[in-house]
Amino acid sequence: MNIAKKYTSVIFAGLLLGGTGNAAFAQAAAAAKPATAKPAAKPASKPAAKAPAASKLPLAAAIVWRGDRATERAFMADLVKQYETAKLGKVTMEPFSTVSGIDAVHDGKADLAGSARPAMPGRVEETGLTFHPIAWEALVPITSPKNPVSNVSLKQLYDIYLGRIKSWKDLGGPDEEINLYAVAAPLDGVEYSVRKLLYHKGDQAVSVPRLYLNSVRLEEGIEIDPHGLGVTADSSVYGRKSIKVLQVEGIAASSATVGDGSYPLFAVLYLASRDDAKNKETVDKFIAYAKSDTGKATLRKHELIPYDDAPQLIAKQDEQIAFIDARINAAPVATPTPRSAPIATADYLVRTAPNSAETQEAKSKAARAAAEMKAKEEEKEAGRKTSH
Repeated sequence: MNIAKKYTSVIFAGLLLGGTGNAAFAQAAAAAKPATAKPAAKPASKPAAKAPAASKLPLAAAIVWRGDRATERAFMADLVKQYETAKLGKVTMEPFSTVSGIDAVHDGKADLAGSARPAMPGRVEETGLTFHPIAWEALVPITSPKNPVSNVSLKQLYDIYLGRIKSWKDLGGPDEEINLYAVAAPLDGVEYSVRKLLYHKGDQAVSVPRLYLNSVRLEEGIEIDPHGLGVTADSSVYGRKSIKVLQVEGIAASSATVGDGSYPLFAVLYLASRDDAKNKETVDKFIAYAKSDTGKATLRKHELIPYDDAPQLIAKQDEQIAFIDARINAAPVATPTPRSAPIATADYLVRTAPNSAETQEAKSKAARAAAEMKAKEEEKEAGRKTSH
């Protein structure tokens, strides 16, 4: 399939039903009859009696969450249920897609967005939003249990998405075509994060003939296709017998292998909000609940790692990028020297956020690392010349 035709238009029509009610009130004016002044005081006491109804306004000010299916199933559905059961507030959930959630928050039509990716640099709709990291998640290649293949390398994934590898035979399986699946919605969280890790570009053009509305539909398709292949969030398919999760580089995804950074395709799940949200206090309250001990317990039930509980993974992201780059760029025969983590990190940030302060700092570290590597090479070369 031509990479330039990577996306299939998905036209989805929604009908929003709503109703409004108007109440008309009439007052009898009897200014000419002073005797009615005292009785008039009684009706005035009735509105005062209704004042407690105004105290119920927080219920009417329920926040709206809209976002991707990955975040919904990973933690939001359970978290909202517990939040409401504890009578801490009301959250209306509108699961659909990553971009629909982010854009709704930007436009003020939703208070929170669920996203399996960070903000995309340069996208206007994502400026003025804060992406709050909630949990670490594994992104996993999946196929049908009927497929004998159990492992895929990073290089193979890289080539499969570009249309260079088309047969399961190249992965040690049957001589059958790989039916590659992906989510059609542009900038989908899982798709974006996987492509960002593999290609350093979240909106990388890929060759995918089978496009689905969201990850739920993608998984349903792969369940009945013994030659299907796609990527989804591990929390969505963990323990599901109708889906086979492939190892990556011989490493199975789990909270343990994500926690120690050995599983290469790990990412962060976010809640995004506007910095000037009209319901900011309520939004902040829910985010704090998601990060509380109660919220963390919910995350762990879904094989997720609470973001704040694994600060070591932030540092390991440098190693993660270097590891992936080394595997993808490996020469077919010789074993290459992996790029240093500072250099790989700088390269990644230059591609994704070229003008940020973090990028400038990373470039300085990369320059120092490159200078040290050069000095070592020169030292080795000098030693070789001396020995001769």
